[in-house]
Amino acid sequence: MAPRPRWLGGPVLVAALLALPAALPVSGWAQPEALAVTEHQAETATISNGLAEANHAGYTGSGFVNYDNETGAYVEFTVTAATAGPATLTFRYANGTTADRPMDIAVNGAVAAGGVAFAGTGAWSTWGTRAATVTLAAGANRVRATATTAHGGPNLDKVTVDTGAVAVGRPADVNGQLRVCGVKLCNQYGKPVQLRGMSTHGIQWYSQCVKTASLDALASDWGADVLRISMYVQEGGYETDPRRFTDMVHGYIEEATRRGMYALVDWHQLTPGDPNANISLARTFFTEVASRHRAKTNIIYDIANEPNGVSWAGIKSYAEQMIPVIRAQDPDGVVFVGTHGWGSLGISDGRTEQDILDNPINATNFMYTFHFYAASHQDEYFNALQRAASRIPIFVTEFGTQTYTGDGANDFAYSQKYLDFLAANKIGWTNWNFSDDFRSGAVFKQGTCAGNTFTGTGPLKPAGIWVRDRMRTPDNFPTS
Repeated sequence: MAPRPRWLGGPVLVAALLALPAALPVSGWAQPEALAVTEHQAETATISNGLAEANHAGYTGSGFVNYDNETGAYVEFTVTAATAGPATLTFRYANGTTADRPMDIAVNGAVAAGGVAFAGTGAWSTWGTRAATVTLAAGANRVRATATTAHGGPNLDKVTVDTGAVAVGRPADVNGQLRVCGVKLCNQYGKPVQLRGMSTHGIQWYSQCVKTASLDALASDWGADVLRISMYVQEGGYETDPRRFTDMVHGYIEEATRRGMYALVDWHQLTPGDPNANISLARTFFTEVASRHRAKTNIIYDIANEPNGVSWAGIKSYAEQMIPVIRAQDPDGVVFVGTHGWGSLGISDGRTEQDILDNPINATNFMYTFHFYAASHQDEYFNALQRAASRIPIFVTEFGTQTYTGDGANDFAYSQKYLDFLAANKIGWTNWNFSDDFRSGAVFKQGTCAGNTFTGTGPLKPAGIWVRDRMRTPDNFPTS
């Protein structure tokens, strides 16, 4: 594939919208009798030495709590649990200073998590999350977040309580830990499955499109199985602020998990196209992500988005260095590796899949990735995919119904030819992209992401209507 200047229309002015998305409750899926995830707004809780305010943008509910600058200020929530047991408390907050504002988290009068860090978020209108694991009693619980320094606490928006109960029938719950078996992606029962979902646009530009209402729609209205989290390395992405972007990815993983979707973590290296140029950054990033989420069964790691200007041998070398980095933290996680020629199995470089067949990556439990844009990549690309699919494990981590620029007229007929083949061979896919970018490949109409209406076809461009319709057909996830 030719380089795709997708980012050129993404205004850098939206950099201020890079706030970590809120951790919010599941909606849309059939729930167990007791909700696994509940949300509690700080401004409606019991406040001691603080005020409910609404003078900084980005809060949820009707406002947030501004702690007084003193030790001992607190917000106390009443949290109900169906049964006694562990729970994850995720606090959404803002801290516009550079000083940490730690708090003790107490449950029913006893400190359950001491000195939880609430570091600076860059601005009072930039919101992040911090989590703590506690044990709740059956019934009502008093959860108190108390400032432990003279700086007081951060501005506190809400707490989300996850007791770990799972809903029935959600993709990641049904399929559990994935693994590669032969040339297929298989579920916990050893049965081949096809995952279908959406890719975010670059989160440095379009984080405003990945929020509560849109993710609820993606999971329930669209019926997505997987969320691809597209974190660019350059182009204003990870390398500019590794801490912020890593935290954003952590947050999106939690959001996908709460909705029963798989989280596909996309190391979106594009320029430079040689992934070896970023290998030190990749080691740091994937070590942290795999370490933190190793206990989850819904994480997939994509270590090289679209290698270009690099030989297959160079990509193979990179993969054989990076896969052990992830395995050291998460031995069971499936890893994806981009193919040469912008993920085209080498076709866009004048090569073919034979490069890979002659020199395969020396590893297990991984898949090669393929990208196509149906209006540009037709018979030569489709034929290469057909030939390769019976020889190596493949996942289509990015496709569009337009040209390789992600723009122009849609070719739905050739797109359907691809999707029919992918379905017949249980090859998973994620579509580019879940945003309101002006290009035809962005599924939402411009301006949609400023609001909270994402369900149905009203907010969608033609490509969005088309891909949503194909995602809404029932999954076939065999369990026996």
